[in-house]
Amino acid sequence: MPYAERDGVKIYYEETGEGTPILFLHEYGGDRRSWEPQVRHFSRDHRCIVMCARGYPPSDVPEDESLYGQDHANADAIAVLDAAGVDTAIVIGLSMGGYTGLRLAIHYPDRVMALVAASAGAGSLREGFQVFRDEAFARSEEYLEAGRMLAEPFANGPTRTQLKRKDIRGWEEFRDQLAEHPAIGAAYTLRHVQGGRPSLYDFEAEFNACTVPTLLLVGDEDDVCLDVNVWLKRAMPTSGLRVFAKSGHLINLEDPAAFNAEIADFLRAYFTGAWPEREPFDGNYAGIGPR
Repeated sequence: MPYAERDGVKIYYEETGEGTPILFLHEYGGDRRSWEPQVRHFSRDHRCIVMCARGYPPSDVPEDESLYGQDHANADAIAVLDAAGVDTAIVIGLSMGGYTGLRLAIHYPDRVMALVAASAGAGSLREGFQVFRDEAFARSEEYLEAGRMLAEPFANGPTRTQLKRKDIRGWEEFRDQLAEHPAIGAAYTLRHVQGGRPSLYDFEAEFNACTVPTLLLVGDEDDVCLDVNVWLKRAMPTSGLRVFAKSGHLINLEDPAAFNAEIADFLRAYFTGAWPEREPFDGNYAGIGPR
């Protein structure tokens, strides 16, 4: 099995297909298997690279807490590109992976050809910033005490029951795969990546200057991410925003066909030069007509 290695930690990845490379970055509650509907679709025309974050087997699960954090997540994604011999790739990330993709776009723009950031931004809202971190720490303690990932309550969260309503078999598969995650990896990722990362609002200047073509995707019932994505759309001049109706956090699994179609349209626009930068707005327009 192929691995990239950073600071003594092995990061697993796998490849399918040929063509322009796409790097998929999974969410906190998922792993490489979460991207199966997308890999089956896009590997027909692309080289699809799917990795498992540290803490998610078959990647290593370090017992040292200091080996988890957002900086590690950013660098691990670049290490996988390096190990795969890829100079620049399309990056598609969901939730935790979407956050990492956004950070790659502003810190490693030469490695990101185009970005799809889906369901990104949980924990970024200022009014819920500390509550999110407190909850992340409390849940991590519960996982360590139980010695396992507590999959059932997590999978029944208010932004994941939409998948259950639409596709019960898909939701059960998500829950069962989640239950396989080791307690240490689940706890330390939650504590130091989810609960330790800065708010996306802290990078407003970087997003204003970002030139990576970006598609933002979010569900309209994903309350912790919806407003963040509207803000990102305004902050990133090369971004576009698509909101999925009656949808929660797991939009790539809730309606894979629609999710894949949005990305395919974005990539078509990108490759044909039809994804322009937004023209500057002087704030002098109230909705009737500019002066």
